[in-house]
Amino acid sequence: MSDVAIVCSNLSFAWPDDTPVFHDLSFAVAASRTGLVAPNGSGKSTLLKLVAGELKPATGSVSVSGTLGHLPQSLPLTGDLTVAEVLGIAGVIRALDAVESGDVSEEHFTTIGDDWDIEERTRAQLDRLGLADLTLDRSLSTLSGGQVVSLGLAAQLLKRPDVLLLDEPTNNLDLHARHKLYDVLADFTGCLLLVSHDRALLDRMERIAELGSDELRFYGGNFTEYEEAVRAEQEVAEKNVRNAEQELKREKREMQQARERAERRASNAARNLKNAGLPRIFAGNMKRGAQESAGRAGQMHAARVSDAKARLDEAGRALREEQRLTLELPDTQVPAGRNLFIAEGMQVHHGDRPVFAEGGVDLTVRGPERIALAGPNGAGKTTLLRLVTGDLAPDSGDIKRNDGRIAYLSQRLDLLDLDRTVAENFAAFAPERPETERMNLLARFLFRGARAHLPAGVLSGGERLRATLACVLCAEPAPHLLLLDEPTNNLDLVSAGQLESALNSYQGAFMVVSHDERFLSEIGVNRWLRLADGALKETGAPAV
Repeated sequence: MSDVAIVCSNLSFAWPDDTPVFHDLSFAVAASRTGLVAPNGSGKSTLLKLVAGELKPATGSVSVSGTLGHLPQSLPLTGDLTVAEVLGIAGVIRALDAVESGDVSEEHFTTIGDDWDIEERTRAQLDRLGLADLTLDRSLSTLSGGQVVSLGLAAQLLKRPDVLLLDEPTNNLDLHARHKLYDVLADFTGCLLLVSHDRALLDRMERIAELGSDELRFYGGNFTEYEEAVRAEQEVAEKNVRNAEQELKREKREMQQARERAERRASNAARNLKNAGLPRIFAGNMKRGAQESAGRAGQMHAARVSDAKARLDEAGRALREEQRLTLELPDTQVPAGRNLFIAEGMQVHHGDRPVFAEGGVDLTVRGPERIALAGPNGAGKTTLLRLVTGDLAPDSGDIKRNDGRIAYLSQRLDLLDLDRTVAENFAAFAPERPETERMNLLARFLFRGARAHLPAGVLSGGERLRATLACVLCAEPAPHLLLLDEPTNNLDLVSAGQLESALNSYQGAFMVVSHDERFLSEIGVNRWLRLADGALKETGAPAV
């Protein structure tokens, strides 16, 4: 296989309503592990679908060398499929069973081809992805979301692809499943093009491709090295902007000084000509000559000012818009050691089945602890959060809550009234704050000017997160305990950074469910809990 695995030439694509996505995009991807990054809505998933041939470009061409595998974000699967059918091996398995039963029809041998070892390869692949307990006849409807994603990846890997396209493959995976996936991808030797907001996964890439409006920029190294390169670029860009601004000021100052000198010379020359008593024609010629000379000097300085403006514009285009949140949230401060929540023997049932082990679970939260709650998918982490906030009542056990407010951010970010504007939603959460103060606070959450008056229903995922954070963190009374359930799911890297900034400004206690290790390290978690097999235990450190 050639080192260059994907070639896109002059690629243009627009949606049926003529909304453009790409225009004249050209790039090549080598046989290596490449992470594709850009804000949500930039067209990353669309680009993968164009490479996979699931979408057709308006103009341009796409070339892929070898066998291609593609795992989209949303798998087009129905619950009545079996594991074998999802893996694409059901027909081969039936043919193998027929041959073993004595049926030597040629069609069976054609179906099997070179896949006589398909069951062994399948079991090995499932085992590597943490799915060793799945039987091939098991129904998809009985699997968790994380298991379905891992199964979809196994199906692509069984194709033995030369080119593998993955779109957010760690979404819905717990920490154990994520590490299984990391190991599998580390062994992949073909061309991997990966869209992800999982920074731990992006740090395992060999290079990062940044998707812009009409270009793909490649950076050697992993995501951490990419961030360092971008920071270095920004420092140079900021220096260039400062230099260009100084140059423009200097050129404007020199143009003004030249204009003033010309006006003084013209005034002096007029007086001198009048006093010299020269003929009118000769005096007029001298005046016109002085004016033409002043005009040429003025044009020269105007051209220099124009050039300086152009250089400033060019330097400014290299600057990336700063999107970090800078907040101070003193109202959320909680004294160290204050009990915010105490539960003993807390138990709840789903139908007739208890969620927790016999005797329930005990939990104490004190301010200002920063707690990470880990555990496999389906262990009951979301249920535990709902019990803490009071959204769900326990069937047994004792619970005590402090008077301080508890706020809950669900995975769905469903606190906002979608028909109201951001400003109207904020006013409902903080009605006693003066409007000027509310608008200043919204500006700190990057809702400035007209953006504060957008309906919540038209906001992107990252914008909705910021609006929800503003309403929760600046509400009255301010929350002393904040519960977050998978808050970085489907957030782009900029939005995840904004959430980190907000949580680092928050001075209360929080408990967060997340499988994003980099995110947890950035927000200063100091207490680790794990919920598994119905038991809640302190781990003292991150646990896979």
